[in-house]
Amino acid sequence: MRAPAEDGSMDAEENDPLAWTRDYTPILRSLAAEYGDSRPLDGDTIAVASHLEAKTGVLIETLREAGAHVLVTGSEPYSTKADVVRALDEQDGIELFVEHGMSEEAWEAGQHDLLEAEPDFLLDDGCELIAKAHAEYPEVCERIVGGGEQTTAGITRLEAMESEGVLEFPVYGVNDTPMKHFFDNVHGTGESALMNVGITTNTMLSGKTVVVAGYGYCGRGIARKARGMGAQTVVTEVDPRKALEAHTEGHRIMEMGEAAEIADYVIPSTGSREVVRREHIEAMADGVILANAGHFDVEIDLDGLSDAAERVTQPREGVTRYHLPDGRRINLLARGRLVNLTGPYSNGHPAEVMDTTFAMMFVAAHDLLTGDRDRAPGVYAMPDRLDRAVAERKLGTLDLSIDTPTDSQREYAGDWEHADSSF
Repeated sequence: MRAPAEDGSMDAEENDPLAWTRDYTPILRSLAAEYGDSRPLDGDTIAVASHLEAKTGVLIETLREAGAHVLVTGSEPYSTKADVVRALDEQDGIELFVEHGMSEEAWEAGQHDLLEAEPDFLLDDGCELIAKAHAEYPEVCERIVGGGEQTTAGITRLEAMESEGVLEFPVYGVNDTPMKHFFDNVHGTGESALMNVGITTNTMLSGKTVVVAGYGYCGRGIARKARGMGAQTVVTEVDPRKALEAHTEGHRIMEMGEAAEIADYVIPSTGSREVVRREHIEAMADGVILANAGHFDVEIDLDGLSDAAERVTQPREGVTRYHLPDGRRINLLARGRLVNLTGPYSNGHPAEVMDTTFAMMFVAAHDLLTGDRDRAPGVYAMPDRLDRAVAERKLGTLDLSIDTPTDSQREYAGDWEHADSSF
């Protein structure tokens, strides 16, 4: 990590855009402290594709402290923060292929340039970099040791690649480990999505009807927290089991066509495409607010929304208003992209929750690069030992302790007959 100024001046901290975030990412700081001397990743080049804001910056610093040369791109072009780019660009061992305000074409070209630099490991968001490597750089894929993926949509793409037999290296499914989806997906997405809806619109959720599409870990976080803020919550689903889970947790269950008619807010978070379509838009009431908390810009049918409108205005920063011929107005936040990352006031998930996720990304890279480099290609679950180790490290940063099983309890857990119930 960047060292404080020798004179202890406040200026160094005030001018460092990552300083505040480091205070709230103690797991990453502990990893940097532990591996800063031994530098186990020395000689390895790790590519990081993620939304480039302060928390990602601290992950990149941690990888660099552990010895890696880090190549950096964004998982999409609109969430890159200018001050973070400047802070990372000043540091040795970090090479940037992204900048604030770049066009989609420039972002795409930057990813190509990054892959041509031949990284050894890919830490990805949405499988954008891994998929591009396989589609266009097969010679680079042959030398890549492995990867890590932190999103639901990315895991879905990886599993499709694996089933088609095209995945060329092992990838840890970081998204599916408990330390990721129990905290980042539920609490990180839930809080940051609703927080940015409120900040962008200056409207109140309490008493309003919030329709959440999808009841995976992200969707349940949004729905639970919206209800906790006083909203009337409706969940739409395609999976009958998840729909039943939402029902038993107190949310109303409807098809989107029905839910759209009563919605004040519609927040899709599924990882799929065209969840909110033209026919749903036609059913919505005047003033409804649409906010994507799922994947990229595909969850809301933006072409259908544009075709339905006779004109488009911007009533406030971060809000695009589509005026329909009958006088109804549909308000879209963050241009249909991720509301918690690409809006004008967005700062992503809280640092405390990204600390656990990025710690999991770090240990995924460390485990595959320092362990068996001949592992067969495929999507792998994160080993339980790694997940538990990060959880224990997190407890340590909180100064919390838990019980240790007794010898008798361990013996009981391993005895399938339970023949002796005496003590």
